Amino acid sequence: MARVPELYGSLVFNEKVMKDKLPKDVFKALKKTMEQGTHLELDVANSVAVAMKEWAVENGATHFTHWFQPLTGATAEKHDSFISPVGGGEVIMEFSGKELVKGEPDASSFPSGGLRATFEARGYTAWDPTSPAFLKDGTLCIPTAFCSYSGEALDKKTPLLRSMEALSKEATKVLNLLGNTEVTSVTTTVGPEQEYFLIDEKDYAKRKDLIFTGRTLLGAPSPKGQEMDDHYFGSIRPRVSAYMHDLDEELWKLGIPAKTKHNEVAPSQHELAPIFDTTNVAVDHNQLMMEVMKKVAHKHGYVCLLHEKPFAGINGSGKHNNWSMSTNTGLNLLEPGKTPGENTQFLVFLMAVIKAVDEHADLLRLSVASAGNDHRLGANEAPPAIISMFLGDELTAVVDAIEKGTLFSNEKRVQMETGATVLPHFFKDTTDRNRTSPFAFTGNKFEFRSLGSSASVANPNIMLNTAVADVLAGFYEELKGYEGEALQDAVKALLKKTIIEHKRVIFNGNGYTEEWVEEAAKRGLYNFKSTPEVLPRLITPENIALFVKHGIYTETEAMSRYEILLENYCKTLHIETCTLQDMLNHEFLPATLKYADQLTASILAKKQVCTSISTKAEEKQLAFATEKYEALYELVEKLHADTVAAEGMEDLLEQATFYHETIIPEMVSARELADAVEAVMPKDVIPYPSYSDMLFYV
Repeated sequence: MARVPELYGSLVFNEKVMKDKLPKDVFKALKKTMEQGTHLELDVANSVAVAMKEWAVENGATHFTHWFQPLTGATAEKHDSFISPVGGGEVIMEFSGKELVKGEPDASSFPSGGLRATFEARGYTAWDPTSPAFLKDGTLCIPTAFCSYSGEALDKKTPLLRSMEALSKEATKVLNLLGNTEVTSVTTTVGPEQEYFLIDEKDYAKRKDLIFTGRTLLGAPSPKGQEMDDHYFGSIRPRVSAYMHDLDEELWKLGIPAKTKHNEVAPSQHELAPIFDTTNVAVDHNQLMMEVMKKVAHKHGYVCLLHEKPFAGINGSGKHNNWSMSTNTGLNLLEPGKTPGENTQFLVFLMAVIKAVDEHADLLRLSVASAGNDHRLGANEAPPAIISMFLGDELTAVVDAIEKGTLFSNEKRVQMETGATVLPHFFKDTTDRNRTSPFAFTGNKFEFRSLGSSASVANPNIMLNTAVADVLAGFYEELKGYEGEALQDAVKALLKKTIIEHKRVIFNGNGYTEEWVEEAAKRGLYNFKSTPEVLPRLITPENIALFVKHGIYTETEAMSRYEILLENYCKTLHIETCTLQDMLNHEFLPATLKYADQLTASILAKKQVCTSISTKAEEKQLAFATEKYEALYELVEKLHADTVAAEGMEDLLEQATFYHETIIPEMVSARELADAVEAVMPKDVIPYPSYSDMLFYV
């Protein structure tokens, strides 16, 4: 096996490869485009294309594809070979700058939310030089943006890049105003942690619900769940460890800095965390990571489940978005330093984030909204649906001092006392962590913890970047007329005003309590409990104006995403209810009848032997099974009728609300009935692998 440094990035057309393969002037021009966002000339693109093709062919590639992220939540690719006929039955391998820079995939069948009619097929993919090309399965993959013939963004990358540029522009203006004139750009960085489940392929193949929906719609709880807390950070089983080892290697080859792996809280649940990267690259890497996780799982006889709630009754899976801002001079703007109370630059950007999270909590909440994530948020296993911030003891003391106009006393670092003299001395952190907070400060970054495990991390970062950019633009307007001591006084006044107006969003307590729900309502914080409830916030006049102001979405693009998100929610619930009805009609109800027949046969057999033999137990079980069968049958009929009614609704919001308020409760009731019967059924009658089978034998 190759050493890790040799393995890392071996399938990536990275800076090292470019430096080796490109002429110096071409490399310099490309670097300028990557770092400063300047226009790339065609002659430069042609040189890059030749070098990229040569490198790809040397590494076994025969095809290339523009790899993009349409509004499906997944990635897309259309493969073209490098071959070009030259006559005489021979071919050469060619790849031009034009092919590198632009592609033309069919855009008619991707979600567009009304941006495109089905008959309007032309779409364009445009090379994103800030995200490196890579090799996958013998194909050169070129990260690209995706737009329609008329120029509207049909993907997640384009608005993400726009939001990064907007934040860079506004942050740079503020930094220059504060005297940091060397800064010419600011980059947002992200390290998205990824939770997932592993189950055996043989079990997966026997469960229609997992195949069609990604989660179990039926299934009685196993005798043991996660109540012993023994799986969290526990010893990793050899088979799982082998999977993780291969996964690390495949990710490292693709230049994805996989760093941490461990068992999560629920049985068969695990986590993988990368080192942070620029937001655009981190989003691309996370999409790749999810794909590779599934592919490597197959090699080990597993299926990797990325749904937010694959199993009822145990923790679901999320994705923690560790976000910060860094200057082109190498400064982390969310690094407090040794004296945060005196670090004006840090405080300005901290206050910008506080105000952004408070003013635009609706956008942050809707950025993580989905049918799958609705099962997690507010369920005491993930952050609550209420968006609040955790600052910790030290920063809370700093902002309190700013509000009161007092000096912040930076206490000496405290040495940790463990009570065991043989253990080494170390200093404790200035604050604890809060795992119930949706948006927590964790030392030199914020951890947005509300993301669902299957979703792209693009949307949350688009909203976060946009919100902070908007606040920084406002800060600049308030401060731009001042200089010297007057500027210092203006900054102090701005910091104090900001914390007074937005401290309501800061909460360091337990977000799982009912008391916090009541307190949040008193503070006037949003509490959107479901996807249909929050999605309309995307197209409010003030939010449309925000997107247009910073060039993130046009009004048409924002409206299209609203339509797509609603439609996706409705389609997801439609598939789930149809799958549940199918499983009940063709599997569970027949199994219940079989169970009832067995009980009836037992009763008759006993009575034939001797009429005095008691059949009370069997009769009781038979009555229970029969009662549940009849109730379940009626509920399936109701589910079917309501599903038909839902599909007849033309208004998507009305349809989504009906699914949430009517069909989901019916699905829950059907599950409760079926699970109650499953809990007493003989194992050989249960028509699918049980929770015990799936969660404890991997």
